Amino acid sequence: MVGAGVPSLTGKVALVTGAARDGGLGRAIATRLAESGAAVMLTDIGTPSGTQFAEAHIGSRAVLDLAVADLRARDLRVAAMELDVRDEAGWQRTIAGTVAEFGRLDILVNNAGVGYLMQLVTELTLADWDAVLAVNLTGPFLGTKHAAAQMIAQGSGGRIINIASQAAKSGFPYAAAYTSSKHGLVGLTRATAVELGGHGITVNAVCPNHVTTGLGAWQNTFFAEKLGLTMEEYLAAMRQRIPLGRPGTPDDTAAACAWLASTDANYVTGEALNVSGGEEMH
Repeated sequence: MVGAGVPSLTGKVALVTGAARDGGLGRAIATRLAESGAAVMLTDIGTPSGTQFAEAHIGSRAVLDLAVADLRARDLRVAAMELDVRDEAGWQRTIAGTVAEFGRLDILVNNAGVGYLMQLVTELTLADWDAVLAVNLTGPFLGTKHAAAQMIAQGSGGRIINIASQAAKSGFPYAAAYTSSKHGLVGLTRATAVELGGHGITVNAVCPNHVTTGLGAWQNTFFAEKLGLTMEEYLAAMRQRIPLGRPGTPDDTAAACAWLASTDANYVTGEALNVSGGEEMH
């Protein structure tokens, strides 16, 4: 149910990528949109694919089904499809499937991302570079392309929300591919906001700082080891550089997405909204 003071998304239909894993950003976003009244299609890659997309880092079909069962048990209107965001035909099937299931598409959240292929640029392989760019930038391009076409055909506008990162605005070691992809995602957001505004479609990015999801926990371990710090020292240093004194949560990002998807954000487009507790201010 939609709580008091929460913008309603009743009658809207959303598609959220990378939404299977419990505790992840995509799952939190899908849940928040559904709680706000939207019907939501959850998607994830479903099947492992080599070392770059191993089971430890993906949302499997089984986990996707569990997510749907959990949300339906709360009387939320959801469904699920497998989607490899690198696959254009897969995007076409998924958008058609969303329209077949719920009747339309109003909101796209490009959340699926790769943030675990980390290496110094002198040691980064072309295969890993390509994998990160394919998921983090080409995937949102394909989603925007086909979701926008559906929204334009419907004639009633829409919302496209790209989950970027603090790394869309600042550089980080071991993350040349990730940082480049997220900077590019903000560029895609701005260009498509200009192109699609005349159709009543807003396009915005959300830029969280570190969020300790399952991926975030992996990143904590990775960077603590690289910096020669204990986990306690690493987390303490993180808290000290954030004015609000804590890392972000999935719900922080989900709330920003729900606002951008609502009528309260009708006049907001082309923005890269920081959700960073003050750590990122530009």
